[in-house]
Amino acid sequence: MSRIKARFESLKAAGRGALIPYLQAYDPDLETSLALLKGMPAAGADLIEIGVPFSDPSADGPTIQAAALRGLKAGATLAGVLDMVRAFRETDNETPIILMGYLNPIDSYGPARFCTDAAKAGVDGLIIVDLPKEESDLLSGDAQRCGLDIIQLVAPNTPDSRLPYLLDTASGFIYYVSITGITGTRTASTDELAAALPRLRAVSPLPVAIGFGIRTPEQAAQAASVGDAAVVASALIATLAGTLKDGKATAESVPSVLGQLADIAKAVRQN
Repeated sequence: MSRIKARFESLKAAGRGALIPYLQAYDPDLETSLALLKGMPAAGADLIEIGVPFSDPSADGPTIQAAALRGLKAGATLAGVLDMVRAFRETDNETPIILMGYLNPIDSYGPARFCTDAAKAGVDGLIIVDLPKEESDLLSGDAQRCGLDIIQLVAPNTPDSRLPYLLDTASGFIYYVSITGITGTRTASTDELAAALPRLRAVSPLPVAIGFGIRTPEQAAQAASVGDAAVVASALIATLAGTLKDGKATAESVPSVLGQLADIAKAVRQN
C-alpha cells in the first residue's frame, strides 16, 4: 500500500481530515527549506507538498511566484529537490511527500529517469499543474512503473461530462482547486464547497483535498471537514517571507512557519 493511501485510510479511521502544508524548495535557501520540511510532521502535517521552483509558475499568485524566484536564486534544481526528499527520508519514512510543479523541468530531466529517481528518493505523488490529461502518457506509464501517484487537478469550472475522463486513471487523491484563478487569492465559501464535492465523489472514490485560497485555521478546518484534506500554501509562504531580512532567513523563519502550521493543525484536529 502506498504511503498516501495508508495515510488517508488511517485518518479516515480516526474520523478526521488531513492537513497538507506546502513549502517551496530552496526558499529562501536549502538549509531553511529542509529544516521546514523536517519540522512539518511534528507541527501537524499529515502529508506534505513540496513546490519545485520554476521560472514561469502560471497557476501561482504573487506570493508563491516570489518564493519560486527565491528558490531559483538559491540554486534550486530538480535533482536538488530530490536530494531534499532523500534527506527527509533519513528520519521519516511514513509522511507522504508530493512534488508539485510544472512539466518543463521534468521534461528536461527526462520523464523516465525522473520517475525512477523520484521513487528512489522517497517521493510518493506528483501534481503537474500544466500537464493536461490528453498528454499525460508522457509521464503516466513511468509513474505507474515506479509506484508514483499522479494526482489530478479538478477546478470548479470542470464540466461534469469531463470528470470521468479526468479521473479514470487518477490515483492518490483528487486535488480540488476550489476557486477559478491563481493561488493565494479568494477563498471558496462553505456552500460552494458543499456543492462541488458530491459531483467528484459520484465519479471517483479517491479522497478529495481542497486547495487554493485556504489561509486561516478556520478555513482549513472547514475544508478538511467538507473534503478529506486541506492544502495550505500561500499563507505559510507569506509568513516565511515576512521573516526574511534582505531576502535571507532569520532566526524567526523556521519557528514562525512551524508555529503557524501547528495552530492550523490544532483547528483541523478539533473540528
